[in-house]
Amino acid sequence: MARLAAGHDAAVVPVFDRASVPGEFFPAVARALAEGLPAAGVRRLVAVGLASVLPTATGALLMDSPGYPQEWREFYVAHGAGTEALRAAAPEALDWLVLSPSGDFDHTGPGAGGYVLAPADAEARITPGDFARAVVEEAGAPSLRRAHAGVTSA
Repeated sequence: MARLAAGHDAAVVPVFDRASVPGEFFPAVARALAEGLPAAGVRRLVAVGLASVLPTATGALLMDSPGYPQEWREFYVAHGAGTEALRAAAPEALDWLVLSPSGDFDHTGPGAGGYVLAPADAEARITPGDFARAVVEEAGAPSLRRAHAGVTSA
């Protein structure tokens, strides 16, 4: 990891390996990032997360909401375990953020041209372009630190 990241100011990580066991993959990636990025001098990490493991306005995780699809629960829980592994392993030298859509992606609508922070909401939508803007802005000019946050179109 350190060799690959050398010379960069920030890292953006939207990874998944379908051949892996999610409960092993996400925590292992988090630990590798927490060790390798600071060793390479990278100070900022923005990882792409899931709305499923974000709290809703009531404080309950979205995946625990009545009617929320459960067929991918193992994947949701594994993603959350990756965030917790990052929280536990990241040294102070690594300024990290896990950023998720607050709900899901809107692949049909026009981009709003912006985004806002929002709690998890299964009905919330953000276009891929607006989400990419949030990721790039947080990578280059951080406003959130050492947290998992959700965004939706403005």
